[in-house]
Amino acid sequence: MKLVEKLIQNRILSKEEFVELLANTDAEDREILRKEAVRLREKYYGHDVYIRGLIEFTNYCRCDCYYCGIRRSNRQAERYRLTQEEILACCRAGYALGFRTFVLQGGEDPYFTDERICELVRAIKSSWPDCAVTLSIGEKEHSSYRLYRKAGADRYLLRHETASPAHYRRLHPPEQTPQRRRQCLWSLKELGYQVGAGFMVGSPYQTPENLADDLLFLHELSPQMAGIGPFIPHHQTPFSAFPAGTLRQTLLMVALTRLILPNALLPATTALGTIAPDGRERGVLAGANVVMPNLSPVGVRKQYALYDNKICTGDEAAECRACLQNRMRSIGYELAVDRGDFVPE
Repeated sequence: MKLVEKLIQNRILSKEEFVELLANTDAEDREILRKEAVRLREKYYGHDVYIRGLIEFTNYCRCDCYYCGIRRSNRQAERYRLTQEEILACCRAGYALGFRTFVLQGGEDPYFTDERICELVRAIKSSWPDCAVTLSIGEKEHSSYRLYRKAGADRYLLRHETASPAHYRRLHPPEQTPQRRRQCLWSLKELGYQVGAGFMVGSPYQTPENLADDLLFLHELSPQMAGIGPFIPHHQTPFSAFPAGTLRQTLLMVALTRLILPNALLPATTALGTIAPDGRERGVLAGANVVMPNLSPVGVRKQYALYDNKICTGDEAAECRACLQNRMRSIGYELAVDRGDFVPE
């Protein structure tokens, strides 16, 4: 049995088989995998594409990840924090545009204490009770995650970045450990969040074995969401000279993720839209079903620069929701005014 057929039938392969599959997929295999990914996505979610209102509320970060433009050691980054009033204004504008999920994303900023995060979550849930609140603010203590959950947070995004411990250590300073990252993800699952993990494709030093580890970890964790996007270098990081991940490989990993997590929520990431003008459409056509336009104030969008050339105007602006709707309609999909919750099997 060919590995493609075996994966479609069993929804999982061994590490060795994944490595072989990644090394030997031809155009025909990629198209078979893409079509199966689309079939599974439509089985659970039809032709709906869910929109998430992304609010990048702080670019201060205590972490020093070697690939990230807002890393602690980047002294040239222009730092900012939004006030609670500014964040609520973003939600207000987004709600009027049809957003029913708000994603609060930021660096690991010590200013935003548990108390401040909980107050913010409660304010959003009080004003817009029909909306979901997603947090993406990094590694925290189990007790902190519990407080956010109690305050009303519904979802939490925390990419595992790479499931290979050795590879993880090449991307992060010694104080950031793969064990800690995994512990946080399991804590979030235990507390009842809809959990999002994910990884970069084409990151420095990445091997096919690393990507196989990523797929196997996603299968083990079984998160409700998984963000798969290409690595894109930032000129003020130690990885500035490394090449970006490719569109072709990223789309393959999106499709493979859909096969092993058939009912997951998979975004067509901003990074995909950055490396190719039609990257997000191609992501949806590879099995993704979420897009995350930017609700942040226009004045700070360029400052939340995780990587170079990040799209932050035009269709990426939430104000151009109609443009994004037209782009999705052009490939046969519709933006849904909906919380877009995970659909269990």
